[in-house]
Amino acid sequence: RSTGIHQFRSVNSLVSAQRPDSLSVAAAAVGAEPQGLWTSQGDAEVKLRMGESGMAAEAPLTIHQMFTSAVERFGGFTALSWKDGEQMKTMNYEEYYQTCRTAAKSFLKLGLQRYHGVGILGFNSVEWFISDIGAILAGGFAVGIYTTNSPEACQYVAENCKANIIVVENHKQLQKILQVEDKLPHLKAIIQYKDALKEKRPNLYSWAEFMELGRDEPDAPLDAIIASQKPNQCCTLIYTSGTTGQPKGVMLSHDNLTWTALSTSRHVHLTEATQAQEAVVSYLPLSHIAAQMVDIWVCMKVGGVTHFAQPDALKGSLVNTLKEVRPTAFMGVPRVWEKMQEKMKSVGAKSSTVRRKVAAWAKDVGLQTNLTKMNHYHIAKKLVFKKVRKALGLERCNKCFTGAAPITKDTLEFFLSLNIPLYELFGMSESSGPHTISVPEAFKLTSCGKEIPGCKTKLLNPDEEGNGEICLWGRHVFMGYLNMPDKTEEALDAEGWLRSGDLGKHDHNGFLFITGRIKELIITAGGENIPPVPIEDAVKEHVPLISNAMLIGDKRKFLSMLLTIKCQVNSESGAPEDELTPEVVELCRKLGSTATRVSEICGGRDRAVHGAIQDGINRVNDKATSNAQRIQKWIVLDKDFSIVGGELGPTMKLKRPVVLKMYKEQIENFYKELATPTTPDNPLPPK
Repeated sequence: RSTGIHQFRSVNSLVSAQRPDSLSVAAAAVGAEPQGLWTSQGDAEVKLRMGESGMAAEAPLTIHQMFTSAVERFGGFTALSWKDGEQMKTMNYEEYYQTCRTAAKSFLKLGLQRYHGVGILGFNSVEWFISDIGAILAGGFAVGIYTTNSPEACQYVAENCKANIIVVENHKQLQKILQVEDKLPHLKAIIQYKDALKEKRPNLYSWAEFMELGRDEPDAPLDAIIASQKPNQCCTLIYTSGTTGQPKGVMLSHDNLTWTALSTSRHVHLTEATQAQEAVVSYLPLSHIAAQMVDIWVCMKVGGVTHFAQPDALKGSLVNTLKEVRPTAFMGVPRVWEKMQEKMKSVGAKSSTVRRKVAAWAKDVGLQTNLTKMNHYHIAKKLVFKKVRKALGLERCNKCFTGAAPITKDTLEFFLSLNIPLYELFGMSESSGPHTISVPEAFKLTSCGKEIPGCKTKLLNPDEEGNGEICLWGRHVFMGYLNMPDKTEEALDAEGWLRSGDLGKHDHNGFLFITGRIKELIITAGGENIPPVPIEDAVKEHVPLISNAMLIGDKRKFLSMLLTIKCQVNSESGAPEDELTPEVVELCRKLGSTATRVSEICGGRDRAVHGAIQDGINRVNDKATSNAQRIQKWIVLDKDFSIVGGELGPTMKLKRPVVLKMYKEQIENFYKELATPTTPDNPLPPK
């Protein structure tokens, strides 16, 4: 195979030669359909939200154009790295591109049709990326499927995108597809990319067999398909993990991905590989837009290297990977940062008094310095901060991000005190990932920062405090929901602004603050609107034993709360265990409790702990803005929330409707009309 760089130039010039830069020329052709800003048809083209100048005016690119441009500039640089047993393996940009082309030819040979899906069901891996890009180059849709999906949920996605091919990680995921295979008329082949096949069946291929199919296929048919692709056509579907109703297929165009990767990488000042290569760790679910945008597209844009974590990353191995890779940028969901915080506190709980005093002093100093930006305390910085960063594998990482769910001020302050500012971002699948991102030169605690270049925000129907629904505009705004015209129209206003469903406000410097989700707002029986997150965060801050807190009270006479205690997590399954974390055991000792297990605390079994929780809740209630915002009753549940338990989504976001169903009985008990008031003399909620 000839892999000369000149070959790419010719392919690239061929692509651009066949297409005018300005898409309006094509649209103006006689009898052409006038393009709208949105569509719900997979094979349609949309009008791009181009701007007059700056980032919004940048020339639109297809995925193939962005990839070949990366190969021209970064061909010999490592693109992907992973561990095979104990051995590190790598692939450079040149090899990456050629492998994706081979995969695309294999997909075509298996009968992938234009605008049909290639479903990908598995943990982050080289094969995941290659299947994704191969599907796009071959003219299909790349479609990530959550690994936590049931067979029925997999069937829904595969059917919705008319998947011709499904790529699965292993035997376990394969079983889900085989269970629903007969209900998938479009399915032509299944590929398993990890482990040997346990059974031979027609149309089931190992990864090696799959790659062999396209190895010697000619270039011309693939090149013709690539040349026919346009930046304003769909290439990727992201299924929103619908907390309510069926998931919706978010259609993202080539331009959505390539432009957002450009704007994001400029906004957060990533350096190109020719200057200094960025390194990231891929571990968040790739079926989610955040991981896809960072790990695949932003990395490709700047020639970064993506290192794949182990499948048990979120169950505990992530820090080991971080220490090996020492990433330069790292995206963590709030739960990941909270887990790190808990771990460090429990290590702190075990460390010697002297070391602890130094650490506490440095933290106190750190918070002061960071909040005032006066760095007089170099000793503290050298003493403790370096060690901590090194222990987390973040010593090279000056860009730590958090997003996908709300994070508590407590966690933000904890990391800031260690000189690790967490840069919050706000966005959604429908905006190709980011919309605003905090950066060092524009950073405010609890704000999600400012818009990435070329994007705009407007607040719909703001109240007297300036809180309105956040609406987004820019080339990152999605094409529409596949085959769902009604839902698409609901998501966009008449002018084509994307309605986020989130409430927020701007401060006088243009920083965006998220104040809650419209759907999550609790509207009490008395008609009071209460955003739950601030109250839940306050409880977690005042009661450090608490892992998760969920406020109840929609259409109810008063507020109540479900609480869970921080506990150990099973490293195999990720399920919560009965043992308390070392940090909590130590807190219990201080309260005069000998508890070591959740079962000794839940349901009010431990008076000391119960009293401490009630004290914390009283302190939160003292600060309540009105009587309606006070927590009247609460209960400690017998196990923490988790992804496997179903209470948390794939990015560890609280699934409120699910929790309401799961703990219906406990919740109903709060509101049974009983003559048992919760007074200080009788703090126990009625059983």
